[in-house]
Amino acid sequence: MEEFIYVGKIVNTHGLKGEIRILSDFEKKDKVFIAGMPIYIGRKKEKEVIRTYRHHKNFEMITMEGYTDINEVLRYKGLYVYVKKDDLKLEAGEFLESDLLGLTVLVDGKEKGIVTDIRDSGHNKFLVITYLEKEIFIPYQKEFITNVDLEKKALTITPIKGMFE
Repeated sequence: MEEFIYVGKIVNTHGLKGEIRILSDFEKKDKVFIAGMPIYIGRKKEKEVIRTYRHHKNFEMITMEGYTDINEVLRYKGLYVYVKKDDLKLEAGEFLESDLLGLTVLVDGKEKGIVTDIRDSGHNKFLVITYLEKEIFIPYQKEFITNVDLEKKALTITPIKGMFE
C-alpha cells in the first residue's frame, strides 16, 4: 500500500497567476518542493505536479502544471498537501523522523523502551521513549543517537547518566 506523508497546508493563494502559499515544517523540503514533483491534495489525494517553487518568508510558494489563474486554485485553499514516500528519493541511510516511531531503543545492546513520539519544544526536538510505563525524553541530536537501523527496527542511543534509572 502506498504511504502518503503530510508535508503542509495550503493557507492561501498569492497573486493572480495561480501561485499557492503552503505552510510547511516538513524536514525534507528540498526533496518535496521541486519542479516535477507529484503532490496529493486534500482527503481525496488529488494528484497535481509542481511546476515552479520558491521560498517566501515562512511559506513554500508553488505553481502547479495546468494552472495559470487564481480562480483555478482557490478550491485548494485550506487543504492538506501530501507526497508519496516512494517519490521522496531518500539516499541510502537517510530517513524521515516519522520512521523512528515504534523503533526499539537500545543502550549497550539492551532494550530500553520504544520511541513513541517526537516533540518539538520550539528550540529543540526530543524523542519520547516509553520505558517501564514512564516517558523519557532524549534530545534528537547526533550526540545521543548513535545508530538507526530501520531493517532491525532499532535505535541505539548514548544516554545521559541516570536517564534510565
